[in-house]
Amino acid sequence: MLNTYQSTLIKKHPSLPARIMRIVTPHGEVLTPTFMPVGTRAMLNYATPTDLEANGSRLILGGNTYHMLCTPGMDVIESVGGMHKFMGWPHAMLTDSGGFQVFSLAKKGSVCIIDEDGAVFKHPLTGKIIHLNPKTSIQTQKMIGADIIMAFDQCTPEAGGRETALAALDRTHRWLVLSKKEHEKNPSSYYGLRQALFGIIQGGSFRDLREQSTHFILQQDLDGIGIGGEVIGFNMPKTCEIIDWVRPMLPENKIRYTMGVGLGPQDLIDVVAKGIDIFDCVAPTRNARHGTLYYGEIIERDGWLAFEHPQARTQVSNIEKCRILIKKNNYAKDDAPIMPNCSCYTCQHFSRAYLHYLFKEGLIAYFHLASIHNIHVMQAVCTHMRELILKV
Repeated sequence: MLNTYQSTLIKKHPSLPARIMRIVTPHGEVLTPTFMPVGTRAMLNYATPTDLEANGSRLILGGNTYHMLCTPGMDVIESVGGMHKFMGWPHAMLTDSGGFQVFSLAKKGSVCIIDEDGAVFKHPLTGKIIHLNPKTSIQTQKMIGADIIMAFDQCTPEAGGRETALAALDRTHRWLVLSKKEHEKNPSSYYGLRQALFGIIQGGSFRDLREQSTHFILQQDLDGIGIGGEVIGFNMPKTCEIIDWVRPMLPENKIRYTMGVGLGPQDLIDVVAKGIDIFDCVAPTRNARHGTLYYGEIIERDGWLAFEHPQARTQVSNIEKCRILIKKNNYAKDDAPIMPNCSCYTCQHFSRAYLHYLFKEGLIAYFHLASIHNIHVMQAVCTHMRELILKV
């Protein structure tokens, strides 16, 4: 095991910004583009590490800083030797800084209050006060022991206009400097393994603020670059536009990470075409739990890929058609797999009829099998993108 972090450009698409990168971490190598399944609470809902390995996952988002502080507490994580051992994940891991909770929980003023130094949370069960700021966030991520850690930031809300976006930008930049200072005291985890620090481009939907933020983050000479904010992943046309704004400024040898992208397979295809390397989203497993299963074909078109329903050319949008709602009664006697030609464990062994039955009965087996399928589809799309880039 190499105790290092490196990112290297392997190959670029001849006519698109899409590319393959190799990431070397103390927990193994990762080839991009790759989707990161999200294990916010030190587990991926209804999927095991073995399931993730089987579908090709080699990098996950594991153990959110805020949630790990709340429970089980960092004394537990540290006592077992870090998040990798705690959750039984042997491969590379990224963790987030808690910045998204600053965004989401601050809407409930009694739960999270933001000031210029950071955020003050109230433990949801015990009422204990938790101070999350650049210093405590980095210290916590070092106890978690992830291979890639994120600078503490404030996720920019779309509501509030330019003034709100600028205030979040200023905080994010100040907190980045403090995060880097804390990280550089010892660029390794509490367990002696090298950690990479990524900064996060903010600025909302304002081009000049995004460019200003990109310039500032590049000045800090970090290991990689995240692109954050409420709009990223939520509004895909705007997400792609923002990537186009900042990509010309980004160095080719550093990983680019769009935070929260992955509502469906086509989203991954769209951002990789714009030059993005890694992405994460809770949607694949959340969709699975609620009965929405990905369904479509990965096809080549005009030198790139698309994820489409076989009968996409109808009045129903392709996005709406690239999924199966397994609760519908027309699947009750359907002996076909979820998706033809899908090599996931679920499609190889079980029918739509069986999954319909499990879902209707609320049986745990459904949640497990459905999550395996949706994550597999996301990784299969990434595999196809890598293969295409290598052959063109």
